[in-house]
Amino acid sequence: MQKKYSATILAAGIVLAVCTSVQAGPLQDRIDAGEPIRIGFSNVPIWGYPDDGGDAKGFVNEIALGILKNMGHEDIETTVTDWGGLIPGLQANRYDVITGGLYILNSRCQNISFSEPIAQTGDAFIVPAGNPKKIQTFKDILNSGALMVTGAGYNTVESAKKEGLGDDQIMQVPGPSEMLAAVKAGRADAGGMTYFEANHFAETNDDIDVTDPAALPEWTLNYVGIGFRGADTDFMTKFNEALGAYVGTDEMLASVTEYGYVAGNLPGDVTAEWACANR
Repeated sequence: MQKKYSATILAAGIVLAVCTSVQAGPLQDRIDAGEPIRIGFSNVPIWGYPDDGGDAKGFVNEIALGILKNMGHEDIETTVTDWGGLIPGLQANRYDVITGGLYILNSRCQNISFSEPIAQTGDAFIVPAGNPKKIQTFKDILNSGALMVTGAGYNTVESAKKEGLGDDQIMQVPGPSEMLAAVKAGRADAGGMTYFEANHFAETNDDIDVTDPAALPEWTLNYVGIGFRGADTDFMTKFNEALGAYVGTDEMLASVTEYGYVAGNLPGDVTAEWACANR
């Protein structure tokens, strides 16, 4: 499928340098003025990442771009940034939309608006092959005195603390590649991340295993949304209408098959409002 969008992979300093020259304001006003829709995402395997040519890949980007295309929007500019910079970048008007695998969490709903869910998925841990410390849950990490590594700003930080882990058992790093490196080097006993990420690492590294996501509490099952500024509610309403007509279709499922997204990952009838209140 030919996509008419450009990818701009910028270092944080360059982003800050150019953001003042980009027209800010409500998204529909920018579109009416002929400006591109600016999407920000982080380099997270399976969810959202740039390919070798700089194009936006990953199942969240595929779904978001598919929805926008059906709305008639193909003038898209994509930027890769650190995970921790997604929400601040959206709030600072550097992006109009953020993708890349954001769970709809109450703590995030205080700061940005979310589309209706596009997926549901659980979390898991990457562990050394053979899982020497027999880790399956946060309680296993707590009770064994193990050290978990996870990404700064990841929901797994909140989950770990809810299950009783203190800061002394949680190592926070910028993203997935750093988590994998910490576990492989023996600096951490387990890496907490989404099952999509964990399974990808286990499939591509012989010395890494993935734990069973079903071993974690039901409340760790989360719902994925697309992030918008509160000022763009009108545009998000139109986006949600297009989302409802697209998510779950054969076209959509075909676009994400390569990433391991299956019908079981469809969000069902869960709404963003429910996820904001219950996650």
